[in-house]
Amino acid sequence: MKLPRLVIAGTHSGVGKTTVTLALLAALKARGRRVQPFKVGPDFIDPGHHAAVTGRLSRNLDGWMLGSEVCRQVFLRAAADADVSIIEGVMGLFDGSSPVSESGSTAELAKLLHAPVLLVIDGSAMARSAAAMVSGYARFDPDLRVVGVLFNKVGGAGHYHLLKEAVEVTTDLAVVGYLPADPSFTIEDRHLGLITALEQPTEALSHRLARVIAETVDVDRVESLARSAPPLEAEDTRTEPQPSGPAVRVGVAYDPAFCFYYPENLELLEREGASVIRFSPLHDQRLPDVELLYLGGGYPELHAETLARNHRMRTAIREFALRGGPVYAECGGMMYLMEAIRDFAGQAHDMVGLFPGEAVMQRSGLVMGYRELEVTTPCVLGSPGLRARGHEFHYSCLKNHPSLDYACTVTDAQGRRKGQDGLLRGNVLALYTHLHFASQPQVARSLLVCARGRQAVKKEA
Repeated sequence: MKLPRLVIAGTHSGVGKTTVTLALLAALKARGRRVQPFKVGPDFIDPGHHAAVTGRLSRNLDGWMLGSEVCRQVFLRAAADADVSIIEGVMGLFDGSSPVSESGSTAELAKLLHAPVLLVIDGSAMARSAAAMVSGYARFDPDLRVVGVLFNKVGGAGHYHLLKEAVEVTTDLAVVGYLPADPSFTIEDRHLGLITALEQPTEALSHRLARVIAETVDVDRVESLARSAPPLEAEDTRTEPQPSGPAVRVGVAYDPAFCFYYPENLELLEREGASVIRFSPLHDQRLPDVELLYLGGGYPELHAETLARNHRMRTAIREFALRGGPVYAECGGMMYLMEAIRDFAGQAHDMVGLFPGEAVMQRSGLVMGYRELEVTTPCVLGSPGLRARGHEFHYSCLKNHPSLDYACTVTDAQGRRKGQDGLLRGNVLALYTHLHFASQPQVARSLLVCARGRQAVKKEA
């Protein structure tokens, strides 16, 4: 299957991979191309901006969380009807879950998909040194196809020509162009990363980037590099599950406070027989008529005052849970279920109150990393022994609680124990870990089994 594709990789974090990716997505879409975006790694925020530019859901590809075969399946399904796929890398090209292997890295993913790599370099403070850098990255792994270079944060056309000549004299890589240094190209960020696409519309920025890149980048050459990818064949061995019971209405919290969801999580629920109904804990006054609640991650700490003022929604969620309604919450969703969120200023805001204690924001003490979760106590995820993979990324911690019951243990990418996770109360499970359901499809099935059990109880009543 001929699937034009190109990985946008950086020498390190902060070089402008997202800016370059958005610029290329916008430029290709302006040419009438159906552009399918992807993101290497577990990030939620960049894919939201990709989707805002292209109008297509951006998919995460992660070798550690999903494994090679699931990554290929995710790619093949999403790219099948696209003219070109653009895959934004994570961190530096060779950075991943281990300092001595390619696991979880952009390089691993590029080799898995036999995708050529366009290397993004921050050219702001170099000239001939760029050639040494490019040579090192291009030759570090002979099984990786680094085919081109795009410079970011360049001082102007004169500076770019110095960089271009230095690289072309010493390598055979295509130097496709540059983006000028311009602070307006940067999306504002905060403690967990960029401002989300729900909060800062990407449309104006993407139009501006498309105009600039048309003047400073050889987009024809970029497309040619993407078309140089060899055919990619893989048998999709997944079988479509058959729903094992009646349809289940799943209420999914979705607004600027709760917007971190992998598309596959919702799609797996739908394939198991779920009907996804979005609602807003920020603005809606009542819950939709549902049998299961899914509260994803996001930024509840930034919207804590508004969440606290919405007494009706907080009460509705608490009463739903106390009646036995199954609730699955991740990170920000878990924080919302505590008695309070204490923000960065030290102000406490009342939340749902299903679990004792507070989620306290702290400017230091970032918790970040891959996680493998194992169920140790029966819960909405399934029976003891079930394992699933995901990641943690938060600045909060739980404090002022007399005791908490946990349903799971977690280890990191190296198999080291990282303690317990999964606050448990009846049919409520609240994790700090963001799970990717494709790492363990039984999760979606178990959630709906629990919801169907609740349906039966309601009918008998």
